[in-house]
Amino acid sequence: MKKSADSVRQVTVLLSAVIAIVGSFIGSGAAGGTPIQKAAGGALAADATPIAPGGSAFAIWSVIYLGLIAYAIWQLLPAQRADERQRALGYPIAISLVLNAAWILSIQFDLLALSVPVIALLLADLVWVFLILLRSKPKNVIETIVADGTIGLYLGWVSIATAANITALFVAGGFRGFGLPAGVWGVAIIAVAGIVGVLLAIRGRGRLTPAAALCWGIAWVAVARLTGDLRSTPTATAAIIAVVAVIVVTVGIRVRSGQGARRLV
Repeated sequence: MKKSADSVRQVTVLLSAVIAIVGSFIGSGAAGGTPIQKAAGGALAADATPIAPGGSAFAIWSVIYLGLIAYAIWQLLPAQRADERQRALGYPIAISLVLNAAWILSIQFDLLALSVPVIALLLADLVWVFLILLRSKPKNVIETIVADGTIGLYLGWVSIATAANITALFVAGGFRGFGLPAGVWGVAIIAVAGIVGVLLAIRGRGRLTPAAALCWGIAWVAVARLTGDLRSTPTATAAIIAVVAVIVVTVGIRVRSGQGARRLV
């Protein structure tokens, strides 16, 4: 009975990955959908809000999806069928993949208000997966890369994407920062994102991939505010400071714990 349940889990993860990949093609515009930055009235475009990242930031999805595909195939192998770590990870990861596709569909159908609770659920689910990963160590380098590494990138990126998505909904609804200049509340939101990065570094004991993905997103916010149509030097400066802070804390924790040379991600 347990073997059958394990097989169902493995197949569920694989099918969920397929759903997510199909959703990614729709979201990219390659399968007839509207590119995410042009969907929902352009609410998620690089110049739509003070913390919208530059368009090139979304290239990280290619790396994340590649890692998710690799994980879905790897966990399907017989050696992972009865692995306790994979039993704990399987369904939470499958849920994240389905939520990912649901988020893309909500944007494609111009349901910006629906996209916020969906991405919030996705973020909560990825935090759950991250905590599961922290409970035990990967058994080899492959698992380290396809499981811990991929989820770290996934969580880091969705963290900043959630902030951008919520801000996009507020701006689209007419929010103007209680009369404050856009640069002021842009700085405030970036500060929150930086704090999240520091908390992830502390809880993850200096894991690199969550910090890398989060810093990637925040850095592209800085690029967009310095070079795009919606320029804001204060927001860009805050973004740069946040990136430096997250990197310093992450590296500091790794060095202090002695994990710098031993842990890949």
